[in-house]
Amino acid sequence: MNISERSTTHAAGTPLLLASLRAYLNALQESGLDGIPVSMAGALSAGAAEAAPPAASAAEAELGPESRQPETLEKIRQELGNCQRCGLAKSRKNLVFGAGNPRARLVFVGEGPGADEDLKGEPFVGEVGQVLNRIIAAMELKREDVYLCSVVKCCLPGNRDPETDETAACSPFLQRQIRSIQPEVIVALGSFTADTLLGTREPVAKLRGKFRDYHGIPLMATHHPSLLLRRQKEGNLESFWEVWDDMTQVLRLLKLPVPEKSRKK
Repeated sequence: MNISERSTTHAAGTPLLLASLRAYLNALQESGLDGIPVSMAGALSAGAAEAAPPAASAAEAELGPESRQPETLEKIRQELGNCQRCGLAKSRKNLVFGAGNPRARLVFVGEGPGADEDLKGEPFVGEVGQVLNRIIAAMELKREDVYLCSVVKCCLPGNRDPETDETAACSPFLQRQIRSIQPEVIVALGSFTADTLLGTREPVAKLRGKFRDYHGIPLMATHHPSLLLRRQKEGNLESFWEVWDDMTQVLRLLKLPVPEKSRKK
């Protein structure tokens, strides 16, 4: 059944349902019942509301289907403006909105910008950004092929995780960015980002390795580049290979070639 057939069937069934409800109410009245229990009335009201087809807003009716197209990143950035919605605004130098292809098939999301990003106003440009660049290059992609952004848009003091009020103020803009881009895959970098997007409280070690659902978009959680940087300095490359295993799944889902990598001991 296509959309038009589904709509027609729904509309045709509405009068029948309402007629049945009226007949049932009349039968109750004839039986001597003076009123309807509150719980029953609520259920009947909910049923009638569910039966009624959704009405288009006046603006939608006037502008047509094109008015419901995704908003642009430029519009979202303009609305974000010189954001003062949380305390991070007091110490930031530059707001870091995002960068990359506005129609990217793949979006990388981190928790928030650091000092290097704060200086340049661009995501993932410091040491951590260089690690992410290596991951993207290993996938045989370029930064301009993907989109890079974060849960919060202002520098996090001491590279700490965002606090609840900061996330609450900023994450709606991230959600709008994702809706605007409409990517085929999201990569959530680190536990905080993954938990924020998925509404979970799990370490990335438990979340990584398989796709999760983010509003219909496959999401792969993986280690944050900052962890890889620390492990690299310790001489531990195992986390790099775990990230590569995750990116291999991402490439396969996107139907892109998977470069061969030699795992040196």
